[in-house]
Amino acid sequence: MAEYKWQSKEAIKQVKVKHKDSKKFNVDTSLTMDKVYDVVNETEEYLFIIDDHQKIGGFYKTYFDEV
Repeated sequence: MAEYKWQSKEAIKQVKVKHKDSKKFNVDTSLTMDKVYDVVNETEEYLFIIDDHQKIGGFYKTYFDEV
C-alpha cells in the first residue's frame, strides 16, 4: 500500500497552518500555528502531512496556506 511509504517520501510542497478552528475534529493537538509542514500526498479535499506526533495525518486544505 502506497501510504506505508509516505513517511519516507519526498515532500510535494510546503504549507503553513493559518488556523486550527474545528468544530468536528480535534486538530489543535496535531498542528502548531504558523508552523510549516511538508505535504507528502494531496487529494481534492485533503492534504496529508507528517503532523506534530510524527505520524501521517490527513487534514482539510482550509487549515493551510501554501508557502
